[in-house]
Amino acid sequence: MTPCAAQRAPRRTSGSTPRAVGILLGFVLDRLVGDPRRFHPVAGFGTVAARAERAWYADDRARGVLHTVTLVGGAVVLGAAAERVVPGRAGRMLLTAAATWAVLGGRSLEREALAVHAHLAADDLPAAREQVTRLVGRDTAALDASEVTRAVVESVAENTSDAVVAPLVWGAIGGVPGLLGYRAANTLDAMVGHHNERYERFGWASARLDDLLNLPGSRLSGVLATAAAPSGAGAAVRAWRRDAAWHPSPNAGVVGATFAGALGVRLGGTNTYYGTRVEHRAVMGDGRATEPADIPRSTRLARRVGIGAALVAAAYVASGRIRWPSRRSR
Repeated sequence: MTPCAAQRAPRRTSGSTPRAVGILLGFVLDRLVGDPRRFHPVAGFGTVAARAERAWYADDRARGVLHTVTLVGGAVVLGAAAERVVPGRAGRMLLTAAATWAVLGGRSLEREALAVHAHLAADDLPAAREQVTRLVGRDTAALDASEVTRAVVESVAENTSDAVVAPLVWGAIGGVPGLLGYRAANTLDAMVGHHNERYERFGWASARLDDLLNLPGSRLSGVLATAAAPSGAGAAVRAWRRDAAWHPSPNAGVVGATFAGALGVRLGGTNTYYGTRVEHRAVMGDGRATEPADIPRSTRLARRVGIGAALVAAAYVASGRIRWPSRRSR
């Protein structure tokens, strides 16, 4: 190769390969192991967040902004510091793999969904109703088998985006700080981002930040769900274009609609939550009502979406961090 040709060749930054490989390793580890039963890092963050809430809670947005910025910012700073001090390329790869595994929840989501399916397959509806409370916050006491199934499929769709695709996106964009910052924001939304008397103002910042951070992940999830179910691709696209905007969440609507179209079922409808809150959500998809066999179908689709997201994230890191020499250096 001539000197001029060498100058024209692209140069990859030193951190791209460890990050790409680390993301893939972390994804594989989640698929093989799932969440740890004890001492989960996300649970530890939740404990810290709960203590912080007790210390500075007030019924106003300013305190909620302080809560969100401090905890999410702290997670980002922690990730950046860890990346800075870890030794060598192998160290960065292992750190990225560990962080990716810690923030992903795909395998555990699949286990919970299939546990509900096992109860339904055994005609044990009361046990299925109890099991599904681990996935959704609805009042499940009066749900029939179809409604239990719908709750599971909707949870699989939404959490595939929130707990698999979106973390991979932010890991590709921001490395370990992106992974930890995203998971911190998502965890805070689950803790305080609710429309109720206590959190309407205090949880506003956490809910809005989570919506913002999930925008790219939900769109990628929709694309991958469409691509992963070729026989239902047209229905998935139609449901996305027609139904997604009617969902109260700018992100859950996208993944719910595309999963409904890809699986050939109807999602959405009336949800009753503990207390007196009832939500009437738009129906998504043109298919039939859900039935128990749709649960393993949804987890298989979610698995394909997760694999696609991991490959996209790694490819983005590997190809998107190329620096071309400036004209002055030629």
